Amino acid sequence: MFVQIASIVFPIFAVIVIGFVYGRNRRPNMIAANQINIEVFMPALIFSALAGKPFALADLTMVAIGGAIVVLGSGVLGWPLAKLFGYAPKTLLPPMMFTNAGNMGLPLLLLAFGEKALPAAVILFLVESMLHFSIGTYWLGHNASFLRLFRDPVFVAGIAGLVVSLSGIALWPPVTAAAKLVGDVSTGLMLFSLGVRLNIAPFAQWRIGLVGAVATPLSGMLVAYLYCLAFDLPAADRDVLLLFGALPPAVLNFMFAERFNQEPEKVASIVIMGNLAALVSVSLALAIRLSETRVLLP
Repeated sequence: MFVQIASIVFPIFAVIVIGFVYGRNRRPNMIAANQINIEVFMPALIFSALAGKPFALADLTMVAIGGAIVVLGSGVLGWPLAKLFGYAPKTLLPPMMFTNAGNMGLPLLLLAFGEKALPAAVILFLVESMLHFSIGTYWLGHNASFLRLFRDPVFVAGIAGLVVSLSGIALWPPVTAAAKLVGDVSTGLMLFSLGVRLNIAPFAQWRIGLVGAVATPLSGMLVAYLYCLAFDLPAADRDVLLLFGALPPAVLNFMFAERFNQEPEKVASIVIMGNLAALVSVSLALAIRLSETRVLLP
């Protein structure tokens, strides 16, 4: 079991460590690289994942609903925790709810479960993005930017991929091959960029960072497990949702906290320490699924 988990987790965190070491020594400006990744590489990955082969949207309905419940349920569980420790709910809850489904979730699910899990991973990413840009921003600043989604290349690529797949349109194979070739750049770059960002960790706020780092994966996995148990989901859906629930907070939470002046240093600590602790939470989620199925990969 340990060898199987290590073979999945090690490549992910190896790239993050490389980014961290390089970032500490070189202090690279990742703004341009991240912008290209968000506007070109990641949309190509998502489009090729959804448009590359036909699938029934109904097969992903329960996964999409489960993703929304994991996001919202984590907020429900986090509310009394914030009150218990005396933290502002607007500071603690968003990082618990909106996790790293892009930078870490997509490559992790792809590596863990293969190409067959990529459509589900993309759907979860899109569901979380919609909730973050609507409910999340409205709660922080009463200025919902839901329409901004339709100007976001990642979201547009996801919708375009769904339309192509569901309509049965057969794209010229070189087009899908080119999209996949460009999209393959994004996974490694996302993880490398995450490693670079770890160099800004504000450890002065370590207490709330520790609470968030522990509470985020535990609440997510608990909600995902109960949802899968209640609706008796297939093993493949349980695999994806449980690992989705174990993901650490998204870096985007810090950007929103800074924009709306919602204790950004504390949010940054939750995000950074949560991503550092992801080695444990992701390994735990994989161990749970492995112990239940005994076979993680087909």
